[in-house]
Amino acid sequence: MLRPARALSVAAIAALLSMTTLFAATSAGAAGVNFVALGDSYSAGVGAGGYLSDSGSCERSTNAYAYLWKNAHKPSTFSFVACSGARTGDVLNSQISAVNSGTTLVSLTIGGNDAGFADTMKTCVLGSDSDCLNAVNTAKGYALNTLPAQLDRVYSAIHAKAPNAHVVVMGYPHLYKVGGSCIFGIGDTKRAAINGAADTLDGVIAKRVANAGFTFGDVRSIFTDHEICGSLSTWLHSTTLPIDESYHPNAAGQSGGYLPVFSRS
Repeated sequence: MLRPARALSVAAIAALLSMTTLFAATSAGAAGVNFVALGDSYSAGVGAGGYLSDSGSCERSTNAYAYLWKNAHKPSTFSFVACSGARTGDVLNSQISAVNSGTTLVSLTIGGNDAGFADTMKTCVLGSDSDCLNAVNTAKGYALNTLPAQLDRVYSAIHAKAPNAHVVVMGYPHLYKVGGSCIFGIGDTKRAAINGAADTLDGVIAKRVANAGFTFGDVRSIFTDHEICGSLSTWLHSTTLPIDESYHPNAAGQSGGYLPVFSRS
C-alpha cells in the first residue's frame, strides 16, 4: 500500500521540478527583455488614475497596460514615454529616442489623435446627428488617406532603431454598446458612427502593422459588453471630469482589456 503513495510523491516532485524549471526559464526570458512603451493617452493610461508624479501633462499611469506588464514580468529595462495627446509626429520627435539597438520589446497606440479623435467626440456629444456623422466621415477620410503614410514613418523608424525588437501595436476599442441602455448620453446613430470610425482606424492600423512585420493587438472583442452603456462593468469613461479622461479606458479597461491582449500578442 506504500508503493502508490510513493509513486504519487515522485510524480508530485517531478511536476514541481518541471514548474520550477518553467518559472526559471520565464524569469530568465523576462530578465533579458528591454521594453519601451511608446504612444498616446491610451498607452500612457490616461483615465486609469495612479499617475506618475514625474510624468506631468503626459499623465503616465501605474495602471497602464505597459506598466502592469512591467510589474508582472520584471524586464531588464523599462522606458515609459507614452504621452497624452501624442500624434505620430510626437513619437518621431519626442519618443523614438528611447528606442535603441538593444530594445527587444516595444508597445504603442498611435493614430487616434492624428485622425482628430478629441474633436470628433466633442462634435458628436454636443452636436446633432448630422454634425456627428460629418465629423466621423472627416476622421475616417483622414484615416484612410493620410494616416497610412504617417504610420509607416513611425513603424519604419522603430524598425530602423530596433531591428530585432518584437513590436506590438495596440488598437482602439469600440466606445459604445449600440442598443445598450444609458439614462444619459448619445443615441444609437452617433454610437454606431463612432464605433464605425474605430473600425476604420483599426483596419488601417492593422494593415500598416502587418506590412511592417509587427503584431497588431485588437482589443475590440475583449471590450464587448464593457463599452459605455454595455451590460457588464464599464471599462471606459463617458464624459467625465477631468475632461481629458473622457472616452479613455479606466483601470479595469487597462488591466482587463489591454493587458491580456498585449500579453498574448
